Amino acid sequence: MHREHTGRRRNEAARQDILDAAAALIAEPGGAAVTVDAIAARAGVGKQTIYRWWPSKYAVMLDALLERARADVVETGDGTLPGDLTAFLVSSFAGAERGRAFLATAAGLAQSDPAAREMLEQFTRRRREALRGLLERHGVPGPGLLVEQAYGVLWYRLMISHEPLDRASAEGLAALLTRQADI
Repeated sequence: MHREHTGRRRNEAARQDILDAAAALIAEPGGAAVTVDAIAARAGVGKQTIYRWWPSKYAVMLDALLERARADVVETGDGTLPGDLTAFLVSSFAGAERGRAFLATAAGLAQSDPAAREMLEQFTRRRREALRGLLERHGVPGPGLLVEQAYGVLWYRLMISHEPLDRASAEGLAALLTRQADI
């Protein structure tokens, strides 16, 4: 595939190819071992293009996950609190399951790398804000603890218990949180 050279300006087609390549590699078994070389080869760009726009492979991978999260996570279901919350959690759990290896690696790296910590914090903040917004739209007062419970379960399963982030778990959690919302 030939793209017009744009110098230091970011070519949107190349950017999208890079993010798509990173997302595809993350989803493969062993996604934690993704390299800049592998991303560049799959995207059809040079490594220098990636390093010009992102400081590390983790930055590319997190950017790819952020984009996928915006596209993949459903924020509305049937218009009811139980329906919308279930749709949100089912899609959130599915996305986390697809990116499980990378998210676990990113969480570990964030313990010692300030840049990784900032990127992971940005990613999780966007998802928490989306869930908070959903709960507020349904009139749930003080939704902060419900948001923490939802993501606490997700991250606990991701990092500690290694239980699946499956549809049944998301539906069960949505039912529990709906009862706790007490509206």
